[in-house]
Amino acid sequence: MKKDFKVTGMTCAACSSRVERVLSKMEGVTKAEVNLATEDLHIDYDDSKLKIQDIIGKIEKAGYGAYEVKEDTKIDDTDKEDAINSLKKRIVLSLVFAVPLLYISMGHMMGAPLPSIIDPMKNAMNFALIQLILVIPVMIVGRKFFIGGFKNIVHLSPNMDSLIAIGTSAAFLYGIYAIVKIAGGDTHFSMDLYFESGATILTLITLGKYLEAKTKGKTSEAIKKLMGLAPKKATIIVDGVEKVISIDEVKVGDVILVKPGEKLPVDGEIVEGTTTIDESMLTGESIPIDKNIGDKVFGASINKFGMFKYKATKVGKDTALAQIIKLVEQAQGSKAPIAKMADIISGYFVPTVITLAVISSIVWAISGKGLEFSLTIFIAVLVIACPCALGLATPTAIMVGTGKGAENGILIKSGVALEGAHKINTVVFDKTGTITEGKPKVTDIITKGLSEDELLRYASSAEKGSEHPLGEAIVVAGVERGLELFEIESFKSVPGEGIVTLINDKNILIGNNKLMKNNNIDINSVENDVKLLASQGKTPMYMVIDGTLAGVIAVADTLKANSKKAVEALHKLGIEVVMLTGDNEKTAQAIAKEVGIDKVVSDVLPGDKANEVKRLQDEGKNVAMVGDGINDAPALAMANIGIAIGSGTDVAIESADIVLMRSDILDVVGAIQLSKATIKNIKENLGWAFGYNTLGIPVAMGILYAFGGPLLNPMIAAFAMSFSSVSVLLNALRLKRFKPKF
Repeated sequence: MKKDFKVTGMTCAACSSRVERVLSKMEGVTKAEVNLATEDLHIDYDDSKLKIQDIIGKIEKAGYGAYEVKEDTKIDDTDKEDAINSLKKRIVLSLVFAVPLLYISMGHMMGAPLPSIIDPMKNAMNFALIQLILVIPVMIVGRKFFIGGFKNIVHLSPNMDSLIAIGTSAAFLYGIYAIVKIAGGDTHFSMDLYFESGATILTLITLGKYLEAKTKGKTSEAIKKLMGLAPKKATIIVDGVEKVISIDEVKVGDVILVKPGEKLPVDGEIVEGTTTIDESMLTGESIPIDKNIGDKVFGASINKFGMFKYKATKVGKDTALAQIIKLVEQAQGSKAPIAKMADIISGYFVPTVITLAVISSIVWAISGKGLEFSLTIFIAVLVIACPCALGLATPTAIMVGTGKGAENGILIKSGVALEGAHKINTVVFDKTGTITEGKPKVTDIITKGLSEDELLRYASSAEKGSEHPLGEAIVVAGVERGLELFEIESFKSVPGEGIVTLINDKNILIGNNKLMKNNNIDINSVENDVKLLASQGKTPMYMVIDGTLAGVIAVADTLKANSKKAVEALHKLGIEVVMLTGDNEKTAQAIAKEVGIDKVVSDVLPGDKANEVKRLQDEGKNVAMVGDGINDAPALAMANIGIAIGSGTDVAIESADIVLMRSDILDVVGAIQLSKATIKNIKENLGWAFGYNTLGIPVAMGILYAFGGPLLNPMIAAFAMSFSSVSVLLNALRLKRFKPKF
């Protein structure tokens, strides 16, 4: 059983790691993944051993909140906005008390005037008490840090809040100790108060949390954009009368009226009228598409010109837009393998930091530096080491990367797929429908005595009775030329050879070499032409009228517009390109030569495609398979990364890791480039997060100070810690500028 939950109350990577650990230890749980940035939990478990409440109860026992996310749960940003507004109020309130506290505690050192009633030289106790009065409201405002921090210490799983809680509590308690000493007559302690450090740390960290929450919101803008595409109302036809209803009320089978300029509310099929529709919101393709009766249309696309009616076939969560949103959400909430390293480190990081803070403060105390100096070291180490940046490094980049992919018509289903794509060194393409259009067209006409139009007119008329794709191509060619077709007097299909028809009392044969041989037709005069056409990957068909060769019509599956460009772009990335097809070798080689493909595997049975992919993997290659048909599904599933053409079958799309909504194989290049850019961004984020802690902790411990260097003030440490998290988020947002390069 797979379920999704939202986990509340997490503040850093140590929190998400703890939730994963406690759930993984539960009997019946096979997999638990927590995404800190989205607060998502994806869990696989045996529902015969566990109930939903057991899982929620375990999370709550660990010190966090949780609730199940159901399919019909609507995303509401209200809670997030409330959280941001709450943080904003906390900052304002903290500043109201922290600013005068800083002035009173430190202003006099820089010559700022103080009233004599609170002057430390004249009234040391008043000086201390006014600071105590000012720091208490700041601590009340920041009480969440203390509640969460100490609760996690009790649960033996200290987190970022624990570090802040211990550090600021130590500063506050030392201040109380100083007041006791002042009351005893030792006014020197008026210079050793730490109230301003505690207040400033809490204020700066709250500010960092606010900026972090605001920036996080920007990482999920792709989802918000997608959700904003769907209209709120629909006009349906009931007993011939127009009726405007909410989009939630539309049912399968309803007939919907759409006027020019309106958005389509749901998916369906046109039953009346013709139009041109802009589907760029789904595919990224800017050119509007002509639609006629029987054509499929999709919700949230824009009707450009005509007024039409269509029957609803998919509504609610089943629409193409809803499925895309679901895919993007799942991808953004998933965890990439690269994140595991950060999770492992985070699990041990906080206890290690607390240990280092205690050891370093004790060492300095023993060395004779005194309690005040040791406390400074203790607080600075705790504050600077918060692993927020570490926890945000990977998920934020994945959120932005998958969102950017969706904007460009590239649907990446998971963080695993996004990360895996950058390792691809071999791309395997299916031929028909992927490299080629999958719709044969007439490419050449060779005549013997007749005009091209006359030959094509007879051929199109004859093939009207055929259901063969090659025959259909000839009929389409005749219709496109505006030729008036003859009536067929008789029709006979010869399996594996061609057709025999009677038109206008003329016996007409259209077929291959075998049909010609069996009917004793002389074809020597066109033999060289036929060989040349076959070498180009075309299928030549002989046409005979009353026993005499009248000409040859060649049909071929034409290349997609960007096939050659895509192969060239992949070669520039150093990627080998392989074509896997069931076609004969001659046709396959001709297509491969035209687009510049490195290797061809032809005459492959549908069931053997997966074996061919496995063979390439056994050679040590990271393989991406690109296909569109049912027969490609096993190969798509077998490949390291399966990439489905958006216009392909549902089975193929379901089996793939990445879906190209524009059905343009050039987007294969875009997907790989996006993966490389995202992984580079993640490495930058992790490098910053690790580097920050690696450099910051020794400085805070006073190692540089021991050799004559600077000492890190706890307030500066708080600012630096907040800045590190925000900088990671801002770096992730740089991915928004990503554009594929072809």
